[in-house]
Amino acid sequence: MTDFPKTLNFNVGVLGHVDSGKTSLARALSSTASTAAFDKNPQSKERGITLDLGFSAFTVPLPEHLRESCGEKQYDSLQFTLVDCPGHASLIRTIIGGAQIIDLMMLVVDVVKGMQTQTAECLLIGQLTCSRMVVILNKTDLLPSDKRQAAIDKMTKRMHKTLENTRFKDCPIIAVAAKPGGPEAPDTDEPQGITELIDLLKAQSFLPHRDPSGSLLMAVDHCFSIRGQGTVITGTILQGSLSVNDNVEIPALKVTRKVKSVQMFRKPVASAMQGDRVGVCVTQFDPKLLERGVVCTPGSLQTLYAAIISVQKIEYYRGALNSRAKFHITVGHETVMARISFFNRVLPANENGDSKPTSQEQSANSFSFDWEFHHLDEHLTSQAEGGKGEPQQWALLEFERPVTCPPLCLVIGSRLDSDIHGNTCRLAFHGKLLEGFEDKNYTETALPRLKISKDKQKEGAVERVTDDYTVIGRNLFKKETNLQLFVGLKVTLSTGEAGSIEGGFGQSGKIKIRIPEGLKEETKQLLSSSSKKKGKGGSKNESPKLEEAKPDAQPVTIHLNFKRYIYDPHKKMVQS
Repeated sequence: MTDFPKTLNFNVGVLGHVDSGKTSLARALSSTASTAAFDKNPQSKERGITLDLGFSAFTVPLPEHLRESCGEKQYDSLQFTLVDCPGHASLIRTIIGGAQIIDLMMLVVDVVKGMQTQTAECLLIGQLTCSRMVVILNKTDLLPSDKRQAAIDKMTKRMHKTLENTRFKDCPIIAVAAKPGGPEAPDTDEPQGITELIDLLKAQSFLPHRDPSGSLLMAVDHCFSIRGQGTVITGTILQGSLSVNDNVEIPALKVTRKVKSVQMFRKPVASAMQGDRVGVCVTQFDPKLLERGVVCTPGSLQTLYAAIISVQKIEYYRGALNSRAKFHITVGHETVMARISFFNRVLPANENGDSKPTSQEQSANSFSFDWEFHHLDEHLTSQAEGGKGEPQQWALLEFERPVTCPPLCLVIGSRLDSDIHGNTCRLAFHGKLLEGFEDKNYTETALPRLKISKDKQKEGAVERVTDDYTVIGRNLFKKETNLQLFVGLKVTLSTGEAGSIEGGFGQSGKIKIRIPEGLKEETKQLLSSSSKKKGKGGSKNESPKLEEAKPDAQPVTIHLNFKRYIYDPHKKMVQS
């Protein structure tokens, strides 16, 4: 096999608001464009916006600082692969798909307009998916030349202020004009600031962590066939590696194909690994069936009907996160609607009576079916006074259609149906996929293992005393309730006595309550005085006017507290 010059691939995401000039910037930076670059989509050409992830690349000699960090892995050159992510509002799912494969993000901002809603959403996605960022203030040619530098300085200052509390605090900001005169202008005007930007990108580059081990997962963004050779899939390897003669699975089509050849930017290679951008020729299949999606080691991906995830709310999201609501869930390379149910943990008390999780249990990605959980009607934003941040919470996602994704992948929940022109963040929460349910009947097979309880309270009143140890209660249950389910449950009276339900009394939902310690004298007096007043009250349908006669003579109430496990098929009541 010929020894090819070795190129280190570094993925740079180009994100920003629609019309901020991302594609012009990628075009100005690129010398080698891959098959998927520069708005190949006919719809994009018509509308002048990017509808898909575009990929293009340019290569520079390996910078000195990388030569040292590469050690024995000797590379000759550094290839910047530009992932041009769409800025159009409804295409946020594509951006999230692209963001998972980027090492550094370029946030493109129109220097005249500054930060806009989608710019902020791109920034949030960047915070969740990558560690370094460069801000590009584009379209400087639109500023009047005498005030240009002052306007650039002002916008630079504003951007630094915006980024102050993010992970990109103090990131470099550079001004350019990627396409002087705008997209319609002839190509005679040279782009401005591009050489300086390339120098900045070289300085910001680092040796990305690449791990060839583990199963292959490749994000596919383009697919076409070459007559007599096979089908070519182009994309980026998210994890693992692949070599000529490997078998790969296309999970969407449920087929396995053999790798015939691999190319990296039109140069043949024997193998490729995590982070590499490749074209892979496999044995023939219909390319129309896989325009986007994933390819993997056979059998390594799960197809899920539901999942349990860790949850953190995105602070700029203004809406409430309510259980039973539906959100757009982006997981792996798919976006699908799902119904969500939030829950948190009921911690067992230790010897000192405290209930604190161990540090291992507290890690954001821990979860166990052995734990006890409590249902939440809505996501808790922050703990009571003195607490730090938001308490640990999880959610059950029930997908409207099955999704294919790797374990422990990033999950982002959003409301993509909200007004795209409104000034609101549509990204609602993020988390990690911790448990997936591959069985279509997961509600019967898997969910009963999930111990999520809801607290229930019922309140009724003592109607009368039958003897010192027994009272009859009313208004606790409806006439049609199956009282057998409640026999033996403990109740307390508002006067302090504890008792238990012995059974029904008559046909109207009344119950008989046994008080093992006996009723207190004052309780008996209270009950007898209220029943006397009831006797004087005229017709039996009138409620006794206790409050008027004697303000402190409140009726004696009965309190029943229990919990029920949401997914328990037997719907048992439990009392601690």
